[in-house]
Amino acid sequence: MKIGIVGCGMVGSTSAYALVMRGVGREIVLVDLNRKRAEAEANDIYHAVPFAHPLTIRAGEYADLAGAQVVVIAGGVAQKPGETRLQLLQRNAEVFRQIVPSVLQHAPGAILLVVTNPVDIMTHLAAHFAAEFGVPTARVIGSGTTLDTARFRTLLGRHFGVDPHHVHAYVLGEHGDSEVLAWSQVTIAGLSHDEFAEVSGRPLTEADRQQIDEQVRRAAYHIIAGKGATYYGIGSAVARIVDVLLHDQRAILTICSRISGVPDCEGVTLALPHVVGGGGALATIPLPLDAAEQTGLRRSAGILREAIQSIQLGQP
Repeated sequence: MKIGIVGCGMVGSTSAYALVMRGVGREIVLVDLNRKRAEAEANDIYHAVPFAHPLTIRAGEYADLAGAQVVVIAGGVAQKPGETRLQLLQRNAEVFRQIVPSVLQHAPGAILLVVTNPVDIMTHLAAHFAAEFGVPTARVIGSGTTLDTARFRTLLGRHFGVDPHHVHAYVLGEHGDSEVLAWSQVTIAGLSHDEFAEVSGRPLTEADRQQIDEQVRRAAYHIIAGKGATYYGIGSAVARIVDVLLHDQRAILTICSRISGVPDCEGVTLALPHVVGGGGALATIPLPLDAAEQTGLRRSAGILREAIQSIQLGQP
């Protein structure tokens, strides 16, 4: 099973490393404008193979993506300290005008997994260019709020003293400032967070909720301010999504895809829980949100819709 990664910066290379550590796929091809960087990253990661799983990883050109089942697009310019994801839009849009056609010319059957920020809009843009090659939108997905959801579950698990694997919670909408933490849908052992707080003797106060919201919503800004970039969390998220795609696992993930059939989100690319499998985004799962969350999701969709319209893509 071949996986392509376009863009060998910190996110792309860490994604490749996470794939090797998890043993996802059989062959990984790294493509970057800076061929020396791609070769260096491939060699460095390949030297970890004896300590992990028997994968092949190498640098290549777009032509070497032929036969890839999944291509991760991590190319683009980096987010600057204090810069919002939406401010990255104009700087990264031109990059995708080159990347997406180059990938699909050689790997027309691949699922495209977009990681480049602002990921919702870049995924929408990738789907637009992919449509010119007859690729359905279901096969163009973004990492969306997969990482934000993991952050939410991790912090809830820490608060309640529970393994995050057993915390069910979702972050919806934009992967960014307007994202919505769906508190009304949080469950642990089949109980709401309020019920579990009572059973466990660990109250969740409004101050606790605000702190968790801040730590989820502003996580990237704090990390970027401290070390310049985020990559471990998103690299692990990419490895998880690719594993689901390659093995048709039908997992429920908050990836982003162009939404159809959900009021207030129609035609917008944003994150909602999706059934994800070998064909990409197989189904969207709208959640029964409370009024405040529904308002927040509507606002998030509006922000993304306005940004998408500002690109003036026209017909594919």
